[in-house]
Amino acid sequence: MDVMKIREDFPILRDGKVIYFDNAATAQRPVQVLDAIENFYRTTNANPLRGLYAWSVGATEAYEAARHRVARFLNAAEDAEIIFVRNTTEAINLVAYSYALSELSAGDEIVLSVMEHHSNLLPWQMVAQAKGAVLRFLEPGPDGHVTEEMLTEAIGEKTRIVALTQVSNVLGVATPLKRAAELIHERGGVLLADGAQGLPHVRTDVRELGVDFYAFSGHKLPGPMGIGALYARRELLEKMPPFLRGGEMIEYVKRDSATYAELPHKFEAGTVNAADAVGLAAAIDYVDALGYEAMGTQEDRLVGILMEGMRKIPHVHLYGPEDPAEHHGIVTFNIDGCHPHDISSVLDEEGIAIRAGHHCAQPLMEHLQEKCGMEFRATARASVAFYNTEEEAVRFTEALAKVRRWLGFGD
Repeated sequence: MDVMKIREDFPILRDGKVIYFDNAATAQRPVQVLDAIENFYRTTNANPLRGLYAWSVGATEAYEAARHRVARFLNAAEDAEIIFVRNTTEAINLVAYSYALSELSAGDEIVLSVMEHHSNLLPWQMVAQAKGAVLRFLEPGPDGHVTEEMLTEAIGEKTRIVALTQVSNVLGVATPLKRAAELIHERGGVLLADGAQGLPHVRTDVRELGVDFYAFSGHKLPGPMGIGALYARRELLEKMPPFLRGGEMIEYVKRDSATYAELPHKFEAGTVNAADAVGLAAAIDYVDALGYEAMGTQEDRLVGILMEGMRKIPHVHLYGPEDPAEHHGIVTFNIDGCHPHDISSVLDEEGIAIRAGHHCAQPLMEHLQEKCGMEFRATARASVAFYNTEEEAVRFTEALAKVRRWLGFGD
């Protein structure tokens, strides 16, 4: 992989003034994605699915072509199993409201891990409160590994839903989705996978994994913000009521009743985000052209440089697996005496962008504080992508070694 050549595809990176290590929050967009969005607005801008004139027909074709591209990317059985949404959060809420509220009863159990992003926790809290269901949590050790033993112990006769992140947005570690799917299916339940952090790093075949629901956001791929998708098996979608009601998701409306459109349009009320769907398809094309193996090799190399350099710096504490290849581009750490917000602010003055705080994973912060004795319920996180360079990784570790001194400590 010629990283310097690839960086030319990313306008925001060309001047090299910023070391962008917040890729787990959102990726940068290549010109291929930006051009696809602009071309839609310049040549095909019309409301899809509604007009019979050429522009609207063209917009509809572009939108449905994007759906087909996502379906092929995930290996869904058919295009109708792909529902376009704004992001992973909306996709999980759709499942919580349209599936879980209809299917769960008092005493039923929902199994989660303590590593879940709030987007894969708060909807299930809502379901549990509304239905009298029970939340059960997998509690891995400091390295984040969820074992088969943990799954077997947690998934019982009353378990109806398992909701797991594919890759932790804090520790970078992957969860055993395939085994979790096998176990919950033995109980007659379903598995939802939060793929927001996983899909940018792991080629995902939803049917091979056996997941029933899979949610992801385009902006981490690197696609546009404001577009994502939910994969769900047709038989589940067929029995689920609409999440939102209004224009386009209907077949026929009377004063006091309505019948709903066929899949997938039953779940896509209102004017759809066609331009960003086209941009998402372009992002998928871009990722496929580079190849997951090449991207992963570069990201693992960068994580290795970061971890090796950071282990040599006094007062720095790393979290997650020992093996850089298990981090999926994420290195989470703390420095003795330094609040993560201060670490981030100081590095920003050096032109280095990282994330700091609880990472929308406060239960995990409490868990790590208990397991690792963290000083704060927060961490700093450097997350790399395939377009980052070895030089940037070295410059980061050199700057990090000076943070305590810059913040007034004597060492």
